[in-house]
Amino acid sequence: MGMNASVTLSLLSLGPERKVKCYNKYFVNGYVFYIEEYKQGRKIYNNGVCVKGSISSKFEVDYYGKLEEIIEL
Repeated sequence: MGMNASVTLSLLSLGPERKVKCYNKYFVNGYVFYIEEYKQGRKIYNNGVCVKGSISSKFEVDYYGKLEEIIEL
C-alpha cells in the first residue's frame, strides 16, 4: 500500500491534466449542436445558441452566438 499511495501522491502533485477532447457536434436534451465549421456543404445544422442571463441590475442580458468550438475539460 505504501508504494501505491506514493504513486498516487506523485500523480496528484503534477496537477490537472492539460488535455481536452474536442468535438464537432454535441447532443444535449434531444438537440444536436454543431460547430460553425461543420455547416460547410450541409443543408441542415444547428450551431446557434442563446443563454438567458442577467446582470446585477434590473435588466436581463441574453447571450446569442455561434459555436466555434466544443471542448470537454
